[in-house]
Amino acid sequence: MRFLLVEDNQQLAAAVLDRLSLDGHVVDHAGDLGMAEDYISATDYDLILLDIMLPDGDGRDFLNAQRARGKDTPVIVLTARSEVSDRVGALDMGADDYIPKPFDFAELEARCRAVLRRRTGTATNVKRFGNVAFNALEGTLTNGDRVIPLRNRELRLLEVFFGAPGQIIPKPKLVDRLFSYDEDVSENAIEVYVGRLRKKLEGSDVSIVTVRGLGYRLAVP
Repeated sequence: MRFLLVEDNQQLAAAVLDRLSLDGHVVDHAGDLGMAEDYISATDYDLILLDIMLPDGDGRDFLNAQRARGKDTPVIVLTARSEVSDRVGALDMGADDYIPKPFDFAELEARCRAVLRRRTGTATNVKRFGNVAFNALEGTLTNGDRVIPLRNRELRLLEVFFGAPGQIIPKPKLVDRLFSYDEDVSENAIEVYVGRLRKKLEGSDVSIVTVRGLGYRLAVP
């Protein structure tokens, strides 16, 4: 998943980035609202983690503007303001969840998963396609009676395919989902990870098909 973190506390931002990156997520960091606007104009995000008190304005104004534009990207508000009125106001404005600072990273991760499950309309971390089961929380692929562990980028790549089974996904979109702006990579890197996943899918009825000139799609016979 690709997240946008809007937070001006550099120490906290670095800790959140490190923790979410260990889970394999791609995280872009904006230290103010202006930078956040630049990021969201350049790419789509699966989730936004939004501070309220920022150097150039109030995060709630940013949230309100997003919803007014019809943008439905899930937003979790992170703030030291923990009064009930603040929480109610943010939720009524369109936030999907609210976590007061300081927070436990395990809780942050769990709330991110819960918000993303609600967005996809699922109540479980396990997705199935063909005779394969993919567990994003445990980072495993079940192929027949084999439970196969996935490395971080394999996990996130499979997450993209399982999120749109049967649909053609262009290479540039896969690069966008797997790598942050700070990483200098080519589309050839995607071929490497696709090759690894194909080996792990061997023996199942699920395959990653190359659609020449367009991209890849997850398919069954």
